[in-house]
Amino acid sequence: MASASCLSVLVLVALAATAASAQLSSTFYDTSCPRALATIKSGVTAAVSSNPRMGASLLRLHFHDCFVNGCDASVLLSGNEQNAIQNAGLLGFGVIDNIKTQVEAICKQTVSCADILTVAARDSVVALGGPSWTVPLGRRDSTTATGDTRDLPGPDSSLALLQAGFLKKNLNTVDMVALSGAHTIGQSQCLNFRTRIYGGDTNINAAFATSLKANCPQSGGDSNLAALDATTANAFDNAYYTNLLSQKGLLHSDQVLFNNATTDNTVRNFASSAAAFSSAFATAMVKMGNIEPLTGTQGQIRLSCSKVNS
Repeated sequence: MASASCLSVLVLVALAATAASAQLSSTFYDTSCPRALATIKSGVTAAVSSNPRMGASLLRLHFHDCFVNGCDASVLLSGNEQNAIQNAGLLGFGVIDNIKTQVEAICKQTVSCADILTVAARDSVVALGGPSWTVPLGRRDSTTATGDTRDLPGPDSSLALLQAGFLKKNLNTVDMVALSGAHTIGQSQCLNFRTRIYGGDTNINAAFATSLKANCPQSGGDSNLAALDATTANAFDNAYYTNLLSQKGLLHSDQVLFNNATTDNTVRNFASSAAAFSSAFATAMVKMGNIEPLTGTQGQIRLSCSKVNS
């Protein structure tokens, strides 16, 4: 009886999540703020042009928002989630704040921070040469940031842990492999891959490991950076997957995707077809953007993304 009750609760939660995402619409601001999307794109394009790394930062910010209590801009609130160890090194808050200021100037308290971040992630990918997709809109902003950041996968995650973590967010294994391709841009700190390059993993190209040691000593230099995709660090392409075929994944959680595993064929497919990767990535990004959004009268439209309305 208890298990039946538990199942009922799970079904209701799933239905509620489906209903919430169904309320999202790509035309949500067409009347209330028709210049919103162009304003966001302009802000993102300028930021990425000034610093290509910012594209990866905004994409990561969106991912870290959605995986903790859904895509509700809770990660943008000062303190709380921002202070979690899993969120160390997050960047892009200032860019989102600047875009929010520009949007507020043309449409007062109309466009949510959650939507701005979701659109900014898409525009970041486009700015670095990646695919575009239609973003469903209408998310509202949370009034708290008390989510459990343990849902965020770590750099040492096993394949089983990655699959379970993504499935918990209604993202299947193909979605997980595709979203991991976000590591075709951006950088990671030495502390995240030190164990891998100093004998912790055997599935790493020896020359690749050696090349990384110069900037990542066995002790010290924790925050020293290396490109997640050393082949084309600032281009959103499918080189991440060809790197995996050569055992040149920077993180343990990257290389587990191609390690005599059930995901090997998906990696091969994305490595051989940029179009297949682009399509799968766009599909997965829309699904991720639909994780537990606040809609209707839930939450609020923040005036400033870093704090709740007073």
